[in-house]
Amino acid sequence: MTDSLAILDFGSQYAQLIARRVREAQIYCELFPWDAPPEQILSIQPKGFILSGGPRSVYEEGAPFIQKFILESGLPILGICYGMQALTHALGGQVDPSAQREYGPAEIELISQGGMTPPLLEKLSRVWMSHGDRITRMPDGFAALAKSGNSPFAAMGDFQRNYFGVQFHPEVHHTPNGIELLRHFATDICRVQADWTPASIIEEAVTRVRAQVGGARVLAAVSGGVDSSVAAALVHKAIGDQLICVFVDTGLLRKNEGEQVASAFREHLHSELIAVDAADDFLDALKGVEEPEQKRRIVGEKFIRIFEQQAKQVGQPKFLVQGTIYPDVVESSAPDRSKAQKIKSHHNVGGLPEDMQFELVEPLRYLFKDEVRAVGEALGLPESLVWRQPFPGPGLTVRCLGEVTRERVERLRAADAILIEELSKAGFLGKGADTSQAFVVLLPVRSVGVMGDQRTYQEAAAIRAVTTEDFMTADWARLPHDLLARVANRIVNEVDGINRVVYDITSKPPATIEWE
Repeated sequence: MTDSLAILDFGSQYAQLIARRVREAQIYCELFPWDAPPEQILSIQPKGFILSGGPRSVYEEGAPFIQKFILESGLPILGICYGMQALTHALGGQVDPSAQREYGPAEIELISQGGMTPPLLEKLSRVWMSHGDRITRMPDGFAALAKSGNSPFAAMGDFQRNYFGVQFHPEVHHTPNGIELLRHFATDICRVQADWTPASIIEEAVTRVRAQVGGARVLAAVSGGVDSSVAAALVHKAIGDQLICVFVDTGLLRKNEGEQVASAFREHLHSELIAVDAADDFLDALKGVEEPEQKRRIVGEKFIRIFEQQAKQVGQPKFLVQGTIYPDVVESSAPDRSKAQKIKSHHNVGGLPEDMQFELVEPLRYLFKDEVRAVGEALGLPESLVWRQPFPGPGLTVRCLGEVTRERVERLRAADAILIEELSKAGFLGKGADTSQAFVVLLPVRSVGVMGDQRTYQEAAAIRAVTTEDFMTADWARLPHDLLARVANRIVNEVDGINRVVYDITSKPPATIEWE
């Protein structure tokens, strides 16, 4: 097993970001709730622990705490913000409310030990603080390593036990060189090998898939999205002709997507591909349905039933490949290797029926989106697939708010194609572009407009474009006004039934990237 770190989440908004930064240092890690069972956390055989921040105060009744087995493990610990305070509290130090809270940028002054600056902190001076409590007395065995204007112990360490704490957040971009602190803790203190690379990911996934499926045939649900494409490519590398790919045209795809996906898979993956035209089935099943979760369940149910039909025709494979990625897992439930996972119905193939006849194969389950793309490139997949816009399993159902009808889907598809065309021409989409995802949402809202001399009463469309590193958090893309104006003008003039276009400027959180 690859060397790893366990990150314990005490409720911080930055917890997933810690995992991202550690992975960027080519160190494997997983994120667990602070109170996850010991066997779950220890199943990855961690060589050290990172304790995240959190919104609570350690001295409050019912506040999260460090489980006893972590301290008894003898492994190195790095506490960040609340994690540092929890470590202090657990080891007999003192944490008190601060007379002056410390939020935002701050300067820290390093405190040398034996005339030397601790390597953990040597590249740090400007950091990002976010705390209302502070440590007033360190536990026995600790030395002060840094201080700030409001924190006498902005960093501390026990070099005998390899316990360290920092009051600031090294994981955020506002702490320059913060990733170097995380890298030093992982490689120099925990002795973790920095070998989490696309090549090692592929090797480990291939081994795992072969062990899971043996000589059995495997069915892969492919949608053309990067996750399902890379998942299928990984499984194909592992088992070759045992894999059968099924592409279902639900009638809920983007413009020309069916032809593009089929062509790309046959030319580059060289695996058996069965294309199924089921547009009428899906659209009929969605008639009169407006509730988002019900729509996703209907689409998920249809997907699985079609796969089961295809499975019967090819000898009833036991396994189904799904492009679940790590954000899906984290947002749905705590990652737990010991039992089946709840899968958020918004992702992948939608809401999966309980009586599904397949065992899932999920080779990307512990990868972030950028890692998935790096693996796809290492596998030789074309840029058109690897950098394809993320697309939810339920398709345009998720972006067609209200009832899904053939007419409304065609309207949405046409508007979305205009947006993608204009953003691509302007260099705002694709590899290296700042915009991570962009699409149109059709709203079940009609408004009055004027076209020529005629009064109109038509639907409104919303443009959603975001920037993100990991799809767990996202900010709205600051697209040029003239570009937005050009897109809106084309949509209103070229797409029948839309007379108003708005731009969504909400971040995630509080919103999600998709609207449903």
